[in-house]
Amino acid sequence: MKFLLLLVTLTACAATPQDLSGKMFIFPQETNTAHVRLTASRQGFGAVTVCHRSFTDLQRDHALFSLATPSDSNDFLIYWDEANKGIAPHIKSVKTLYKGLDYKSNMWHSSCTTWDSDSGLVQLWVDGQPSIKKFASSGSDISGSTIIILGQEQDSHGGGFDLTQCFIGMMSDVHMWDYTLSPCEIQKYMEGLNFTPGNVLNWSALEFQITGRVLIEDKQKTCS
Repeated sequence: MKFLLLLVTLTACAATPQDLSGKMFIFPQETNTAHVRLTASRQGFGAVTVCHRSFTDLQRDHALFSLATPSDSNDFLIYWDEANKGIAPHIKSVKTLYKGLDYKSNMWHSSCTTWDSDSGLVQLWVDGQPSIKKFASSGSDISGSTIIILGQEQDSHGGGFDLTQCFIGMMSDVHMWDYTLSPCEIQKYMEGLNFTPGNVLNWSALEFQITGRVLIEDKQKTCS
């Protein structure tokens, strides 16, 4: 099988957007340095949808998506809370928790998280199943210079990484929109059908910077 393998020990940049369709980032070891920084196409968000696919065997807390601004390192954070066995979106540092998910180790999971500043409501979708909507934060947009990180959780703007919160595993199909995606569009994403790609982050035209040992390979497919 042909594949693209990129092993970076220091820093590498995708100077122009790259099409990562059918590929995945691999975070192969526990570290407080290795990460991928994603370049957003715009700044300032009154609403957000983030979708991604992940695969891990971790049995501890770990970050799935970290967006920080100078005023708030957890402006939009998606985090696995091991103690409570749930996914915990943080919006402007306000935590919501979704428990009772069929979030098994060693298999791919697709998830989408939406938030709207007008209502303050957050909703999580995992493997095609929507959660209830919960209140997080309303009346204030996410503003300021955004830094988006995969593989680590930011405790400061662009840094403050903690070894015990890093992600180990594979991640793919990361998209971000500056509006709440409709249930039909989310379902299309979940099922791998044609959907409207992210207008903030688009996996098919992604600008990113890798620091540390992160690899890019073809996404593994089940043989039939």
